[in-house]
Amino acid sequence: MSIERIPSSDSDPDWEQIVAGYLNTPAPEPALQSASPAIGGQARPVDPMGDTPLVPGWARTTGGWKGRTKVGRVNSTRQFRKWVRRQKTEHGHGAQTFRGLRRTFLWIQGTEGAQVVAARHEVQQAQRDYKAAKWAHDRRLVSGKEKDKRRKDMEESFDDSVAAMRLYKAAQRDARLRRLTRGAVVLGPIAAAEGTGLTLLGCTGGLLATGTTLLTLALLGRRTSTGELYTDRDAKIGDGDRMTDDMVNRVYRSAKVIGADEEVKLLSPCTLTADGSAWEVRLELPDGIPASKALGATAQLANGFGVSVQQISQAKGAREDWLTLRVTLKVPFTGKPNKGPLLTADKVNLWEPQPMAVSERGDVTTVEWFEKTALFGGEPGSGKSAAANNPLLSAALDVKADLYLADGKGGFDLSPFEGIAQMIDTDGDPERLLAILRHVWEHVLPGLKQTVKDHRVRKFSEVLAAKDKRVRWTVLYIDEWASYMAAASPEQQKELERLLRLITQQGRAYAVFVIAATQKPDSNAVPTGIRDILSTRWAGRCMTPEASDTILGKGRASAGYNAQRILKSQRGVGYLQTGETSEPALTQSYFYTDDEVEAILRRAYALRAAAGVLPVATEPEVTILDHLIKAASATGRGVVTRAELFSYLAVVDEQYGRTEEESDGAYNARVGQTLAAALKAEGISVEAVKVPTDDGGRSMGYRLDDLQDAR
Repeated sequence: MSIERIPSSDSDPDWEQIVAGYLNTPAPEPALQSASPAIGGQARPVDPMGDTPLVPGWARTTGGWKGRTKVGRVNSTRQFRKWVRRQKTEHGHGAQTFRGLRRTFLWIQGTEGAQVVAARHEVQQAQRDYKAAKWAHDRRLVSGKEKDKRRKDMEESFDDSVAAMRLYKAAQRDARLRRLTRGAVVLGPIAAAEGTGLTLLGCTGGLLATGTTLLTLALLGRRTSTGELYTDRDAKIGDGDRMTDDMVNRVYRSAKVIGADEEVKLLSPCTLTADGSAWEVRLELPDGIPASKALGATAQLANGFGVSVQQISQAKGAREDWLTLRVTLKVPFTGKPNKGPLLTADKVNLWEPQPMAVSERGDVTTVEWFEKTALFGGEPGSGKSAAANNPLLSAALDVKADLYLADGKGGFDLSPFEGIAQMIDTDGDPERLLAILRHVWEHVLPGLKQTVKDHRVRKFSEVLAAKDKRVRWTVLYIDEWASYMAAASPEQQKELERLLRLITQQGRAYAVFVIAATQKPDSNAVPTGIRDILSTRWAGRCMTPEASDTILGKGRASAGYNAQRILKSQRGVGYLQTGETSEPALTQSYFYTDDEVEAILRRAYALRAAAGVLPVATEPEVTILDHLIKAASATGRGVVTRAELFSYLAVVDEQYGRTEEESDGAYNARVGQTLAAALKAEGISVEAVKVPTDDGGRSMGYRLDDLQDAR
């Protein structure tokens, strides 16, 4: 191992180059010079140590200076805004100047006032002692010896009073002198600065001197009364503090979204919205951190800002590393629901975007329903039906839309639509739903397809609708699919699912709009194969994150779109996702009361009557076998006796009714022959067998399975 050394008698060229600026003698040229490319027509200077240029090349170019100027302008603007926000707090420069002035005044006043007060107290006490001694001396009934003693006490008290008064006046003079001295110390530099400034620079100099004085006072009052300096490390929006750049970075670090040595880049200043309801900022995440990480840390961010989870909203931007952060000052959507615009709409054109809800910013959220299907889900009371009413009522006010409605709950939500619906089921009857789906698949959809073929186009459009009256919207709404499936037989379940899948898949291009709604979002509520092709989703309040994912899609809850976080007080609030690839947005759907729904539907009825498109007899003919199946299903035993069947048929068809003259035997014989003739006329062969009765006995009747097999 060898070590190269330079003899002490020889000079070191590198060292001579470094210390050349400190010596009078010129430095020798270095032994080895690295070539430096020219920038801007000038040779770039070489770092004496040979590492890097002292001034970066980009800083000497036109683009470099523009970049530096832009960065400086943005930073200056942000610093000014931070300064303006600070002025309203106790750390503002106005408050600091006032504290500095007060502290300066207290310093000038000093502590001599306590000595003056103490001396004054001594004077007052001495005067009281003198008055007491004089009163005791002036008493007449006192012996001569005692009187001389009291005279002596009075004289001593008088001398003490005079001495105390002398000390009091001396303390006053001392305090006055010290205060004048300290005042001169304070006011002297101020007067000198003002005089010098006015003499040398005139009014400008006076203003500069005044500014310097105020700056000095602000420096003296920099600390608050509790000794705190200005900092926003502990500031929280929930405590009434303003959102700042430092606060955003601190919260994202504490939420483990970014590392301790990383920062988010703010693409916009932290601003309060125009209505004063929320703070907003656009930001860019550091390299390697996806937006999903920030979206999944909503709870941690809420903790850092000191607000509830419902007050945090993050939306991914056009790039993976762009986010828009919104922090509301109070929980949104806790007031009364918004009245919908359909209350005043004369008519609706479904080809145009339809108002659906209101966003957190108060903007109207619209949805284009062509080539769309929808799934509305949420627990009971979350506002699912109110949300689904929006597209239904819009369709009702469009005279070019045909409605096919089914309610598996068997409630009254769809009853007001009976006057305008082409087909409707409000009893939760799976056989009735099957008839609706068959009619749409076998009669409606083929006609729509033929219309497209006649015009040699790929799909419907508003232009085509203006040319051909056959181009109509078909709105198929099914509420509580799970209830239908639970009441249907295995064969009916397969057929229902098959038809709904075919209609949903093939009907989009022909303006067939399928809407499914459920109170229990799971795989049984809407089959997975059908749910996956429902593009528009609305998720109201759910019991679990899994239920939320069932509606919005797997992984949405962990990405920050968890409908379980919606409060019960937020009626009609839900995450609205308008496409398979779009991000859900928290919205509050428009709300219509029962009276308002009826008023809108009366207007819809009048519009359809004027256009001549009120529903006609599109109902499929009900066969005698349909009546038998419904009667057997109604017993709940899977069978129906002849007596039960005859009672049911007497209600739906008067020819099965009993006259007053008929005996039991005559009635049973006549109705039995009528029923047999009706079955024979329809080509139905089903035999009566012994079936159990309610009282445990057995009687002639029909089994439900046999009736369904005979279909």
